[in-house]
Amino acid sequence: QVKLLESGGGLVQAGGSARLSCTAFGSIYSTNAMGWYRQAPGKQRESVATISMGGRTNYADSVKGRFTISRDNAKNTVYLQMDSLKPEDTGVYYCNVDVVTTGPWARKDYWGQGTQVTVSS
Repeated sequence: QVKLLESGGGLVQAGGSARLSCTAFGSIYSTNAMGWYRQAPGKQRESVATISMGGRTNYADSVKGRFTISRDNAKNTVYLQMDSLKPEDTGVYYCNVDVVTTGPWARKDYWGQGTQVTVSS
């Protein structure tokens, strides 16, 4: 069993910064792709940024140049540094991690519980 623990977020003024982190706990052999998704009120969940095990990153056009995703494989943790925040960045942010577990061996996607980010204008 694997659990993801998210932290960060909260209320931020437009133009400000925030940093999210997400750590995977459990019988983990390895973490593959990791990513951040967000869901604004009344909208579908969308991909914000992803990072491969090797560090290859991909960003939504709306956050390119403002957000930076990174990871610490030794800590099974993924981060999202958010700069120059805009009100349209408001939403619940979820981390997603592709995990290989031991006992039994398995590979599965896990989701965090979500953390609210509110950007005030």
